[in-house]
Amino acid sequence: MNYEILQDMEAFTQTMFNRIIGFQEKDHPAWDESLKFEQRIKNLPLHYLIFSNGDRDPQTHGPTVNHYYPLQWEMATLAAYTRAVSPVPIMLDVHARNGFTGSLLARENIRVIGYRDPGAKPNQIENFFDEEQYELRNGTIADVDFPVDVVFSNWMPSGNDITDDILRLRPKLVIYIYTQHKDEDNAQTQTGVEGAFGERLSENYRLVDEWTVTRQRDLLKEIWPDLTGSIEENRIVRVYADRPWHQLKLRAEVDPSKQYSWEYELLMTETAYQAKQEMRTRGFPVGQF
Repeated sequence: MNYEILQDMEAFTQTMFNRIIGFQEKDHPAWDESLKFEQRIKNLPLHYLIFSNGDRDPQTHGPTVNHYYPLQWEMATLAAYTRAVSPVPIMLDVHARNGFTGSLLARENIRVIGYRDPGAKPNQIENFFDEEQYELRNGTIADVDFPVDVVFSNWMPSGNDITDDILRLRPKLVIYIYTQHKDEDNAQTQTGVEGAFGERLSENYRLVDEWTVTRQRDLLKEIWPDLTGSIEENRIVRVYADRPWHQLKLRAEVDPSKQYSWEYELLMTETAYQAKQEMRTRGFPVGQF
């Protein structure tokens, strides 16, 4: 790993904390729904793609922005899979919420239609989507009455299992993003239910790609003790294909020029995290950066 970037850690830390404070005080463009999506995601703090804002009421609202930090190569890969099954594909974002992740996919040059369940808790930032490239509708998967090429099941609500509803649409691809982590209070998985998809899929569908993005325990707090601690999280992405596309295998390369702004914060954080782990392994005393 290249540790040279840590030479700028002091200046980076100051800038990062300024962004965190600005977002907390709602000075960041993300809060302004009148702005274009591109302006709203610029310099969006990594911190608020892991945590919610301090004034969020979890009884009335879901996460401030999103349940996790998406990576650009992931969105590019999922869009490539989508384009591979149809010349003019339609992707259904079945758990649209505020439209954030679906909009990132739509900006990869595919048509995405999101359905937002009017009975679900809204995100704290209720509308965070690209009005120019993403279509957001109110309703559930039961309301879908048009042909769908790809179903994007992103962070299926805990306790729900819409496998059968998705199969009813007979999509060419199913993209499933979830975690197997369970809440300590009720031992229920944070997303969907155990066994969603998997053996529930018909014999026509096959798993063609899968990857896991791991967020290390206390990723931010380990480097900056004043920040909040966090659990380890394994976010799993699975791509299932119908019979004609069982041989699909795609993977977009990482292009630093196209990465989201929060990915630079992630790179700095993970590099510092790895450096501290190596120093501990070698027996050196380790403080904060």
